[in-house]
Amino acid sequence: MSPKIKHLFLSIISGIALGISWPVDGLTVLVFLSLIPLLYLEDSIRNDDSNNKGIRIFGYSYLSFLIWNIITTWWLYNSTLFGMLFANLCNSLFYALIFILFYWAKSRLPFRSAYIFFISIWIAFEKLHLIWDFSWSWLNLGNVFSEKIYWIQWYEYTGAFGGSLWVLCINVWIFCLLKRYGFNSIKLLTKKLIAPLIAIALPIAFSLYLYQKVEVKNKKIEVITMQPNIDPYNSKYKLTNKDLLNQFFTQLKPHLKKSTDYVLAPETYFSEGYGEELISFQKSKIHNEIQKRLADFPNTQIISGIQFYDTYEDEYAPTLTSNYIRKNLWIEYYNSALSEQYQKDIEVYHKSKLVVGVENMPFKKILKPLLGEFLIDMGGTVASRMIQKKRSVFSHSFNQEKAAPVICWESIFGEFVTGYVNEGATFLAVISNDAWWGETPGHKQLISYTRLRAIENRRDIVRSANTGISAIIDARGEIIKKTRYDTKTLLTGNISSRSKLTFYTRYGDIIARWSILIAIIYFLLAVSGRLKDKAI
Repeated sequence: MSPKIKHLFLSIISGIALGISWPVDGLTVLVFLSLIPLLYLEDSIRNDDSNNKGIRIFGYSYLSFLIWNIITTWWLYNSTLFGMLFANLCNSLFYALIFILFYWAKSRLPFRSAYIFFISIWIAFEKLHLIWDFSWSWLNLGNVFSEKIYWIQWYEYTGAFGGSLWVLCINVWIFCLLKRYGFNSIKLLTKKLIAPLIAIALPIAFSLYLYQKVEVKNKKIEVITMQPNIDPYNSKYKLTNKDLLNQFFTQLKPHLKKSTDYVLAPETYFSEGYGEELISFQKSKIHNEIQKRLADFPNTQIISGIQFYDTYEDEYAPTLTSNYIRKNLWIEYYNSALSEQYQKDIEVYHKSKLVVGVENMPFKKILKPLLGEFLIDMGGTVASRMIQKKRSVFSHSFNQEKAAPVICWESIFGEFVTGYVNEGATFLAVISNDAWWGETPGHKQLISYTRLRAIENRRDIVRSANTGISAIIDARGEIIKKTRYDTKTLLTGNISSRSKLTFYTRYGDIIARWSILIAIIYFLLAVSGRLKDKAI
């Protein structure tokens, strides 16, 4: 086999291995081997006599990551073909840049230091992917275990970055053993591979122990989670908020009891036109009608998705998220969660982790002076939303519970969700609309990732999704009840109230922050060249 064919083969194998290890139906254990072909490819090209080594490594690694992205997130095309192409092409580029940075550092650092840098810079990038404007953390390695909750109960200490560290360390460890011992002595290699196999088994054993230790709570909260199953492409925006409210109570009426504590409706359930005006909502017909319907159910709190808006008369945009309507008129949109209880002031939370290209234009502060009004006028594609920087929770007036109103995309951000729990949330109320992706792995992956938040914070979860999957999830990440996708239905059930804070809830992404520090230190050492190892 020629070197080019071998390198192409290794690139493709690595991408496929990453892809088919991914939830929800992936061969998860394969992730512990998935990066080894790519690491071998880098080492092979580095030590051959060819030119343009950096370009070749970049090209092959880009192909690997592109295959991984396509296998796992091809379903984005159901929403938008451009969005799918943009996400896959850009995300692959980012990972390839990380890999080429490792290639550069490896020539300027000792062998072991180079691989420590590789692990730390990868995790540092995953953290960046959670906080910057191009946020697309769907493929953070720690997410790969979302269907293997028996393996990762220790996420209550590490969060999902513990999973990323686990995967990277095992891949690097096995690669280094293969590089050192090869296949010349199978007996010796097999003996050396026992240690990384133990390093896979021990966290799983510890996880099984923790699973049994999760406290069973006696206090139960009665919940109903709605799944209206409204087609977002053909039906949703033809319905008025009054129509939606009538449908909501018609579906709910046979199941609503005086003892019901919470009713959940999905993200942007009320989304007629511009939405409801935020400043005057408590005088609106919708609010008054909800209050009228709740008169017989004073114990019940309704949490629903809703679109709000505010308008401003100004020559210039009042904020970076303002959307241009016409001359001297601007509008702010909010993708919000609304809490309604009988004879109690409304509570509102505005979604703060926005979907790139749909709810948020990346780097708008930089691009706006360059693109001018063109950027603002992209309202049909990008209608920017106003965000709420600090998490807030909804308080129940009777049972003293506090619900965390997590809106869709926000549920994949581990440390972000801890913000609700640190504000006192006793359970997570996740509202979502996954209908844009259709019957694809997309909606299955999102609810799967949500299970990680239950483990990290040891909080029960109630999830309402427009077309599904709606579910009740316990503090161990187990799905207790769930709906079928693309079905008009609802779930009734009980969840537990919890107040204890986990280590991860208190301290967040410690692994990521340490990785950033280590990556910076090794990067500076690589620039200086002081640790260069001549005998690699």
